[in-house]
Amino acid sequence: MQRTDFRFVDRLRVRWAEIDAQQIVFNAHYLMYFDTAIAGYWRALAMPYTQTMVDLGGDLFVREATLEYHAPARYDDLLDIGLRCARVGTSSVLFRGAAFRQNQLLVTCELVYVFADPQAQTSKTVPESLRAALQGYEVGEAMVQTRVGPWDELGAHARAVRTAVFIDEQKIPAEMEWDDADAQAVHAVAYNRFGLALATGRLLREAPGVARIGRMASIAAVRGTGVGRALLEALMNAAKARGDTEVLLNAQTSAQAFYSRAGFAAAGPVFDEVGIAHVAMSRSL
Repeated sequence: MQRTDFRFVDRLRVRWAEIDAQQIVFNAHYLMYFDTAIAGYWRALAMPYTQTMVDLGGDLFVREATLEYHAPARYDDLLDIGLRCARVGTSSVLFRGAAFRQNQLLVTCELVYVFADPQAQTSKTVPESLRAALQGYEVGEAMVQTRVGPWDELGAHARAVRTAVFIDEQKIPAEMEWDDADAQAVHAVAYNRFGLALATGRLLREAPGVARIGRMASIAAVRGTGVGRALLEALMNAAKARGDTEVLLNAQTSAQAFYSRAGFAAAGPVFDEVGIAHVAMSRSL
């Protein structure tokens, strides 16, 4: 196996607690590495695992796990854990994986899961929607679709995401979240292949030629996966298409690095908004 065999690769660093008396990674920890990577694989598919399985009426149970050791990893090594869905059967899913230190193959793995009823724990047919998502990911298909439109078209899904993030998670009072600007704004919502709303944001006109992006929110399960960046790009493209040449936004300081990577620069000191530290940022289009 080679790193290029895998669309999905998870990166980790070997911790002191994971080495044994031989000063190499204890063999059982590799199974934990692959299991951790499986969680990352679901994030790459933009499929929050628990909610997805509830919606599908089943769950995935490990039937078989096989590891083959080729070379040891040591403390502080930086490892890349590659995973791919190799086969989807009637009721089972086979994943193959490999652990690499740079391009050196250390461990290979096979994991067999069975899709089953979580109460009776009896096998069920893998749903066609899950089969299509797994197979589609492995051939390079996009896992997220972003739609841009008015509030009356996207408002229900935008509201669900903003409620989960701003009101439930960040404890912003509901009366401070909703305003009349939603009706005039252009909204963007990112969806996974099952139609679940993952992220949202809105675009307003600040002044002639100047746009303002706000209410950017992503559900916790997809943060750091590129969904937020795709949504931001969709909003900036909408601003550019209508002739805007500059975009402004107020970023929570915890997200400042995210916007900086997208080309935004701080345009003032840190200030408080709804009890959360923010910084004004801008970029040209």
